[in-house]
Amino acid sequence: MKTWRSASIAAAAALLALTTACGQEKGSDQPNGQSVGNAAPADGGYGDGYGGGGDADAAAAEPKSAGQLAVWDSKELGKVVTDSAGFTLYRFDKDTAKPPKSTCDGDCETAWPVVAAEGAKAAPGVDPSLIGSVQRTDGTEQLTIAGWPMYRYAQDKKPGDAKGQGVGGTWFAAAPDGKKASPAAAEEEGGEQADLAGLSTRKDPKLGEIVIDKNGMTVYRFKKDSAWPMKSACTGDCLANWPVVEPVDKNDTEGILKKGFVTFNRPDGLKQQTIDCWPLYTYAGDSAPGDTNGQGVGGTWYAVSPEGKLVGAPK
Repeated sequence: MKTWRSASIAAAAALLALTTACGQEKGSDQPNGQSVGNAAPADGGYGDGYGGGGDADAAAAEPKSAGQLAVWDSKELGKVVTDSAGFTLYRFDKDTAKPPKSTCDGDCETAWPVVAAEGAKAAPGVDPSLIGSVQRTDGTEQLTIAGWPMYRYAQDKKPGDAKGQGVGGTWFAAAPDGKKASPAAAEEEGGEQADLAGLSTRKDPKLGEIVIDKNGMTVYRFKKDSAWPMKSACTGDCLANWPVVEPVDKNDTEGILKKGFVTFNRPDGLKQQTIDCWPLYTYAGDSAPGDTNGQGVGGTWYAVSPEGKLVGAPK
């Protein structure tokens, strides 16, 4: 009985704390949201619905070699590694380079086909010692560049496509040195972009001060969500286009409102960061830091101010 009472008191205290953080008056900024319910996440946290649109039945086939690697000089992305056919190669933030390790298995491989190590040759002018391999759990050897496992993207349909850039805030085109591809202008200003906080802000020329994630990608809110009670109306296929912002340590932020900075434990099992208790997302249609392609989509999606407010939404 003593243990039961202790647990009950602890649960009540936790609820009170959450109510204090998120139960403030929201006024007109709190539309009626719909509960997530028990819908399963569409992308398992990997991004774009595992590469749907006709490719889902192409399940992770035997990895295909990249052959003679090449370097594509993209105005938007900078120098990007491609395979011999001109298709963009990508790296995944949830992988590691030291030691090399791939965390993309199962359904993930349908959206992000693994690049085989066999037969791959360094691009002209690129240090051959950067090319390596890592053994996957199924025993196959995957190509690595500077330790980072390499993938293609199922939604890239022709040479030069880079539709996987920024998907889920975790997938990025690979540069010749294995780092994330970055615009030439950024390279001229001192190489790879400085590390950003988990959530911070930037001054957008059109929108003003808006929130960005650790990769510099714009953060959004959905007008159909609500802050108290915390509910998300973005479920199922919606999550393929609008991946949730994963939890961020409060100390790993710059210029962000700390009130209501809590983790939303969604009924579908995902954990989502909030500002002022509003659920946060990125947009799969943003391909590079600074993009705001999600602004105003459907009249319901808008960038977020440092206080968690909708930016540029009609009154």
